[in-house]
Parts: sequence; C-alpha cells; structure tokens
Amino acid sequence: MTPKITALAITLNEEQNIERYIKSLDFVDEIIIVDSFSTDKTVEIAKSLHVKVIQNTFVDFSSQRNFAINQASNDWILFFDLDEYVTDDLKKEIIENVTNPNEKVAFFVKRQFNFLGKKINYGGWQNDKAARIFNKKFCQFEGLVHENLKINGSAGKLKHKLNHESYFTFDSYNAKLNLYSKLQAEKLYAKKLKPNAYHFLFRPFYRFSWQYIYRLGFLDGKEGFILSYLHAFSVFKRYLQLWMKYRKLE
Repeated sequence: MTPKITALAITLNEEQNIERYIKSLDFVDEIIIVDSFSTDKTVEIAKSLHVKVIQNTFVDFSSQRNFAINQASNDWILFFDLDEYVTDDLKKEIIENVTNPNEKVAFFVKRQFNFLGKKINYGGWQNDKAARIFNKKFCQFEGLVHENLKINGSAGKLKHKLNHESYFTFDSYNAKLNLYSKLQAEKLYAKKLKPNAYHFLFRPFYRFSWQYIYRLGFLDGKEGFILSYLHAFSVFKRYLQLWMKYRKLE
C-alpha cells in the first residue's frame, strides 16, 4: 500500500508556472502552497484548482520551507520548485520508492537544467541534483540561501531526471540571483565579515572562470556565457550589499 504523500511549494509571483505544477502532481494526496504574498494571480489560480494556500511572510528559504513542512498532514513529502516539471516516468519511480523505501528516508533527483529555452549541459549543471522526496520525520532544511536538506538517515537516488525549466528571460533569472545575493550578504554580515578588494575583484573573477572555463560552460554557447556572467555578477553584488550594510552604520 502506497503511503499518503503531501506535495509542497513555496511561491512568490508564479502565475506562469503554478497551474502546470499543480496538474503535474495528480498522483499525490495533498498539495499545499505557502505563498509570500504574491501580487500576481498565483494565489487565485491555485485556489481555483482547489489547492490549499497559506500566506506567510518570507524571512529566508529554510524557514519558509520548514514552515511548509509543518503544515503537511502526511509524512512523505514532495518539495519541488515551481520551475521543475515532473515527468510520467519520474512519477512512477517516486511512487515505487515511497511504497518500498528500503530504509531510505530521502531521495535525490538529478535535474536537467534549461535556461532561456536551451538545454544546459555544462558549467557545473551536468551534476545538478537535489533532495526532493523525503520523510519529514527525519529531514529538515537549514541555511539562509541555497538551503540544504539535513537528512537523518540513509538517502537514495532516483534514475529519472527532473526537468528544471529555469527562467525564459534574463531579467527573471537575474532577479532570483539578486535575492540570493541579499540573503548571503545578511549571512556574512552576521559573521562580521568586512569586504575588501579581494572580495570585489578576485571572487567574481574566480566564479566566472570556474563556471565558464573549468566547468566547460563555454560549450553551451552564448547561454553558457550569460549564466557565467550572471553568477559572477551576483557574487559581486553579494559583497556590494554587504559593504552597504556597513556604510549605513557610519
């Protein structure tokens, strides 16, 4: 007998993705959306599809995700992002593994990253995977940004990939990285790190070189260059926002 499953998502202005996300999860027993007070039609669309929506102020990613987990009625959780698409083969594999977990309390899924409508194969994305299925009794998120799932037990890995349809415009992806930069700056500020020339010059350069050259991002063409540039610039913005926090104290 398959255990009951709750699918969770955290949202902010996801009207373009919310319907696809909900309809792709027709095999779960409960869907809960935790929304950070969207100003578009995200909440309206979700409610029209008879999904439970809870609005909660966003503080950081781990807090928002853990809040969502606490709302779930079932132990087994599916926690996909709105730009991730669950294929039919992956659905079958999820059900099989949740039904017979073999002492596993979480499962990692490889993600096929797509950017500006193109499949990305290099730049570090070729090894991209994330824990998206887990038993909430043994798992909890930690970290302000690029949050990790702390797994108290054994984890498995699914065979089928998750389609990660990440951002069809430059501006939308840049906005996401800006949020990450802000949260990372807050984390560094709490550690009392003061930025200097090393952080402003070397760290962005290293990030670009690592992604574009060392991890072969240049093989993805102009999309590979844009991704490498955006991530390098987000590193620069992280330390710029950190510097601005100290300037406000002067």
